[in-house]
Amino acid sequence: MSWWDLRSVFFFKNFGGFSQPKNGSSQKPEASAGFSQLFLPLIAPKKHQQARMRGAQLGSHTVRSHGMTVARTHLHDWLILILLLAIVVILNAIHPFYRFVGKDMMTDLKYPLKSNTVPIWAVPVYAVLLPIVVFLLVYFRRKDVYDLHHAILGLLFSVLITAVITDAIKDAVGRPRPDFFWRCFPDGKEVYDKWGDVVCHGDKNVVKEGHKSFPSGHTSWSFAGLTFLSLYLSGKIQVFDRRGHVAKLCLVLLPVLLASLVAISRVDDYWHHWQDVFAGGLIGLVVAALCYLQFFPPPYHVQGWATYAYFRVLEESLRTSQAANGVNANVNNTHSAEVQVESQQNARNNHAFMGISLSGDSGTPVEDLESGRR
Repeated sequence: MSWWDLRSVFFFKNFGGFSQPKNGSSQKPEASAGFSQLFLPLIAPKKHQQARMRGAQLGSHTVRSHGMTVARTHLHDWLILILLLAIVVILNAIHPFYRFVGKDMMTDLKYPLKSNTVPIWAVPVYAVLLPIVVFLLVYFRRKDVYDLHHAILGLLFSVLITAVITDAIKDAVGRPRPDFFWRCFPDGKEVYDKWGDVVCHGDKNVVKEGHKSFPSGHTSWSFAGLTFLSLYLSGKIQVFDRRGHVAKLCLVLLPVLLASLVAISRVDDYWHHWQDVFAGGLIGLVVAALCYLQFFPPPYHVQGWATYAYFRVLEESLRTSQAANGVNANVNNTHSAEVQVESQQNARNNHAFMGISLSGDSGTPVEDLESGRR
C-alpha cells in the first residue's frame, strides 16, 4: 500500500496494536506496510505490551455486556450533565448586563450587521456529533465500552461546562458587539438619554444579543469539543512516541485548526472583537484538557491509549485470576499430600501383614528373629 493511501487512517486499521481479537485469543499486533505504520503505537515497552496481551485475554467489554453497569456507576455524572444543560438554558434566557454606551464609544461599534458564516446550529454538529462519530468508529474496532462511555461523557462535560462559564461571563460583562450601532439604531438615527447613554429602538432580541460579545460562544464551544477530540486521537495513535512521525501530529491538529477557523470567522463577521475569541478559545482549551484528564491518561503517557477504568478492570481481573490460580495450587498440593499419606499407610499395612514392622517399638526386631533362627 502506498504511503499516501489514507484508508488505514479512516478505517482505524492502525489501532491493531490495542484491538482485542475474537474468541479471547491473544495475538501480537502486526504492523501494516507503508503509511499506516506511522499510526501504530510504537513506544510501548515489553511490560506494557504484555499488559495489552493480558487485556486481550480478558474478553471484550461491550455495550451489551457491560453498558448498563458502567452507566449505573456514573449515574450521578449524567444527572449533573442534565443540570448543566438546564443552567445553560437559563443563562441564555436571562438578560445580560446593559452597560453604558456613550456616543463617543460608538465609533468602534459601527461595523456592518452581517449574518453568521458558521450558523449556531452547526456548532453542536462539528463540536459534539463529529467527535462522537469518531468514538463510535474506535468502539467498533476495540469493543471497549469504557472507552466509548468515558469519551462521550468527557466530551459532554467539556462542552457543557464551557457553555456555562461562557454564558455566565457573557451575561455578567455585557460587552457590546462590533455591530452594536446597527442593532441599536437600525435606521441609523441615534438617540441618547440625558446621561449620554444609548436609547435603542431596534428589535429587543437583536439588541439583547448585541450585549453578549465577551467571550465568544462559537469559539469556546468549538475549542471545547474539538480540542477534546484532538487529545483523544493523540492518545489513540500515540503521537508522542518519540519517533518523529509528523504525519500523526498533523492529523491531531486538524480539529484544532477547524476550531481556529471558526474563531477567525467570528471576527470577520463583526460579531466579536479579537479579545472575545481569544478568551473563548482559552476557556474551551483549558476545560477540554481538564475533562479529558478526568478519564484518560495524558496522551504522552505510555498508557495514554485507554481509559483509567480499563486499566483498573484489567488489574482487578489479573488479581482475581492470580488468586484463583493460588487456590487451585493449594488444592492440588493438599490432594498430593493426601495421596502420599495414603500410599505410606498402605505400605505399612502390607508390611504388617507379612509379619515385618518398620517401626522400632511395634514388634520383635529383625535382629531378634535372626538370632532365634540360630
